[in-house]
Amino acid sequence: MQSHYRVNRVLAASVLVVAIAVLAACSSNSSSTSPGSSPTSAAVPTSAAAAPTTSSPSGSGSGSAAAGQVTTNWEDFFNGATSADKKISLLQNGQIFASTIKAQAGLSLSKSITAKVASVTVNSTGTLATVKYSLLASGASVLPNQTGTAVFEGGVWKVGDSSFCALLALEGGGKAPQVCSSVG
Repeated sequence: MQSHYRVNRVLAASVLVVAIAVLAACSSNSSSTSPGSSPTSAAVPTSAAAAPTTSSPSGSGSGSAAAGQVTTNWEDFFNGATSADKKISLLQNGQIFASTIKAQAGLSLSKSITAKVASVTVNSTGTLATVKYSLLASGASVLPNQTGTAVFEGGVWKVGDSSFCALLALEGGGKAPQVCSSVG
């Protein structure tokens, strides 16, 4: 029991260090502006082990193909082993967040972060998708059952900047960096 408590404390400290590093990277642009709330989804909740799903086909291919692309890109974006340049290309308005992403990539603790997508629901126009996911550190869930938005932009499904800003705000105690007020 004591070792389980110690592991949880180490994981919590790791997430806090990553959060501090993200905020430090954005400190010259910080403000008290917090992003809007995460979008809600009409998808039926599924377990984290369930295969990604979609509610309808889209212009970006069949529904299951779009859900697969969203899942792959979402998990790549949040994978600590993915290069900063690749992450920038997988984020809506990624160039605006380049310094933040590059600062995170330089942290050894950030290399242990991954995401597990539970479900994807593509909207009827095929341009937005609701993503249910969890963030993990060294395989242990540190931010379970999150809801985010993916956008279909330039032929690529990307992590919505509003979702990234919501995570930055969480890490900042409810305050997102200034860069988040210039998007979405």
